[in-house]
Amino acid sequence: MITTISHLSGKYRIDLSQPLDISIPLRGDESNVNAWYLKPPRIEPHSDGDFVGKVSEGGSTNFNNIFFNPHAHGTHTECVGHITEEFHSVNSHWSRFFFLAEVITIAPEKYQEDFVVSRKQLEYALGKRKREAVVIRTIPNTIKKLSKQYSHTNPPYLLEQTAAFLADLGVEHLLIDLPSVDKEKDAGALLAHKAFWNFEGKIRANATITEFIYVPNAIPDGTYFLNLQMAPFENDATPSRPVLYKILEE
Repeated sequence: MITTISHLSGKYRIDLSQPLDISIPLRGDESNVNAWYLKPPRIEPHSDGDFVGKVSEGGSTNFNNIFFNPHAHGTHTECVGHITEEFHSVNSHWSRFFFLAEVITIAPEKYQEDFVVSRKQLEYALGKRKREAVVIRTIPNTIKKLSKQYSHTNPPYLLEQTAAFLADLGVEHLLIDLPSVDKEKDAGALLAHKAFWNFEGKIRANATITEFIYVPNAIPDGTYFLNLQMAPFENDATPSRPVLYKILEE
């Protein structure tokens, strides 16, 4: 199904029958991707007295409870409420879900004792292109990212000036295949989060950060339309399903 999307920068044709899902599904066991020192998510039948929510065990329906943390257990989108005293819901700050996006691949570079995504790398990868969304795939990029246990591994992250560059460029939605844009153990500094949301100035309340994506190697770098689908949780973060669509040539 080919449709035309009208955008501030022009009209684009996409094929809605060819989605490129870059989310990580949530599983209720130890094979689920994980970070921040939490136990795996749980998906288990609800029980109440004689009732058990599992047909194979005599129940009338399958009726599962799901216990998880959106920040630790899979693809999620977060708003500035992640770092503010006052409550901000990612579900209520914006209502448009299609964005012009650029997919770029970055090999994090050595910085002190860490590996980071630097401003210079993004300047080179993006050039003068201005996009509403930027999707960062880091390498090496293997299917191990679908089940990796990140706690205590000090994964790569964005430097403060890297996030500030994206904010200055007008990027509203940042997506990355890491558990966080910030260093795992930074004593709560959260420098990249704060820079992207302009925390010390006029807060960019409509901007979002999506973490724990997975961009298969078969998806080439380039310009796409992004459909950023979110579960409607009134929370600072919610499970999400970012989907890319190739832009068709005229």
